[in-house]
Amino acid sequence: MLPQLSSLDDFRAALAGAQVQDQAALDGAAARNSQLTKPPGALGRLEDLAIWYGGWRGSERPEIKAPQVIVFAGNHGVTAQGVSAFPAEVTAQMVINFEHGGAAINQLARLAGARMDVHALELERPVADFAQGPAMSQDELLAALKAGWEAVDPAADLLVVGEMGIGNTTPAAALACALFGGEAADWTGRGTGVDDAGLANKTRVVAEGVALHEAAIKDGLDALACLGGREIAAMAGAIAAARVLHIPVILDGFICCAAAACLLHTADGALDHTVAGHQSAEGAHPALLAKLGKQPLLSLGLRLGEASGAALAIQVLKGAVACHSGMATFAEAGVSDG
Repeated sequence: MLPQLSSLDDFRAALAGAQVQDQAALDGAAARNSQLTKPPGALGRLEDLAIWYGGWRGSERPEIKAPQVIVFAGNHGVTAQGVSAFPAEVTAQMVINFEHGGAAINQLARLAGARMDVHALELERPVADFAQGPAMSQDELLAALKAGWEAVDPAADLLVVGEMGIGNTTPAAALACALFGGEAADWTGRGTGVDDAGLANKTRVVAEGVALHEAAIKDGLDALACLGGREIAAMAGAIAAARVLHIPVILDGFICCAAAACLLHTADGALDHTVAGHQSAEGAHPALLAKLGKQPLLSLGLRLGEASGAALAIQVLKGAVACHSGMATFAEAGVSDG
């Protein structure tokens, strides 16, 4: 069961105190893998994925039966500075599209056999422009974290989280810059397709925001309050809840990984239960994945967001687990292992 969150320190404590993988299940899964009817290592990374998954689910022969996809939506005051090629109204319009089943993520979630939930977070009240002051108060951040925390189905056995929020590659870039250092230009990309002038303006906004809040950022939650957004914080809350519940997570693109980075800077081992679903076309995503220590499962040039790349990667993890748990061992098949 998930503990109740009444403060940000409750969230920090729950994340820091989350249990690690089940070592007996991990060892059992590794032993089973060594006995399957194939040459050692023949399934490559699929073998490691299946063992990792089994360790988190507490089973040496796991199954994936109940994946959950959650899309969080939020709006950003920083869009007033012209950082996006699309107007903020598109966020609410896309939420309706999600609810009616018309978006890419709807198709990919259905294909994966995943339950899909959509949570719109106060779209009529964007977070503040982080270049002018903190994006969220402590209470607003806690509410957004709780929205993600409480959205996770404890019965799920795999979680994918995504986002919709016009302008949100800007706070994601600011978070990455604040947490990992470097120049704003290293982390700022074209997002939905801004031109060169738009990219220069966006980079300026990221640099100003990071400089404004640098002294106030002591951990990832501070960074979220200063520079983030409700949907980014909600993704962090959901990923953290999954950690406590031993539900493995497939991370989506640049914005999802920026949310995950905030957890990594809040508690050691906070992302041990996650894998990267894909490497997106957003320019700084490979660098962010490297900072997180995650090797993507797919690289297809996707830049849509809304959990689409991670949802597609559910199929890869399902394949890994199906082979691991469904294949016969040499003894079961009556095949000589040499």
